[in-house]
Amino acid sequence: MSMWVELRIAAALMLAAGCAVSPSAAASGTSEARAALGRTATPAELAAWDIDVRPDFKGLPKGSGTVAQGQKVWDGKCASCHGDFGESNEVFTPLVGGTTAEDIRRGRVAGMTGNQPYRTTLMKVSTVSTLWDYIHRAMPWNAPKSLSVSEVYAVTAYLLHLGEIVPADFALSDANIAEVQRRMPNRAGMTTEHGLWPGRGRPDTRNTACMSRCAEQVSIASSMPDYARDAHGDLAQQQRAFGPVRGIAAAGAARPGGAAVAATAPAPGARLASQYQCVACHAMDRKLVGPSFADIAGKYKGQDAHAALARKVKAGGQGAWGAVPMPPQPQIPDSDVQAMVGWILEAK
Repeated sequence: MSMWVELRIAAALMLAAGCAVSPSAAASGTSEARAALGRTATPAELAAWDIDVRPDFKGLPKGSGTVAQGQKVWDGKCASCHGDFGESNEVFTPLVGGTTAEDIRRGRVAGMTGNQPYRTTLMKVSTVSTLWDYIHRAMPWNAPKSLSVSEVYAVTAYLLHLGEIVPADFALSDANIAEVQRRMPNRAGMTTEHGLWPGRGRPDTRNTACMSRCAEQVSIASSMPDYARDAHGDLAQQQRAFGPVRGIAAAGAARPGGAAVAATAPAPGARLASQYQCVACHAMDRKLVGPSFADIAGKYKGQDAHAALARKVKAGGQGAWGAVPMPPQPQIPDSDVQAMVGWILEAK
């Protein structure tokens, strides 16, 4: 690990503790600058951060897992969002589908250059290390990093088997993962010969910074700003033929006939539910992973349930609506929780 990476990690640790760090001081490498960073990160802290797996498989831990073992883990921890066979389109777009034996042979997914409206994960991803790394650090969604190394190998093997990349009796391991890479359907589908890569020509954007009429105060939220929502048409409508893909309504987006979608500002509670990813598992009028907002409102109609639901949002829960747990959200400010709960209880 480079000294610059160590400095970045140390700076992050200090920021987490509420200490200000000067980037110029961090980059200078002097003893005075290092003293300003507080202390050297411990080996355990570095190890907790340094878990990425590169395309050349540097960083990949030793281990193995079979397709059969992966199916058991998948059924218990993955299928509720992705479907039994990676085909679910209710919460996230499908992981599997759109690849052929010919794609595996040539290393380029034909559907990526055709007119297919959306791409599955196995159509797009070019390196098996990407699958392994993402599952390791981010899955399952409600308990990231909770899978053991063997479970990650097993789940990756099962996902590869669903795409017919490996057989049903396959055991994926650090010893054979490079061989699997040579069967990835889109392994030849990534290029660095474009302007977004340093030194490879002009970028594909032509915008210039105007630096005029700038807003005096800018508020950043994890929601697409109104002025950018219709840049690519109405995102919420583009994939309707394929089921309930999560999307955001594009205010003022142009329709094919030239008409525009009427811009309506969402209620504060609805905006917050989208901002904090509640809509990944809850829809307004139908069950996804969890109950619909309308069902929740109906269950508590006529009751003063604000405090109880606020506690459930913060602490999580399981059993009231089925076996799938709702992860805790202790980081959400109480004021935002109250706004969301109030909006949910008024859902129709």
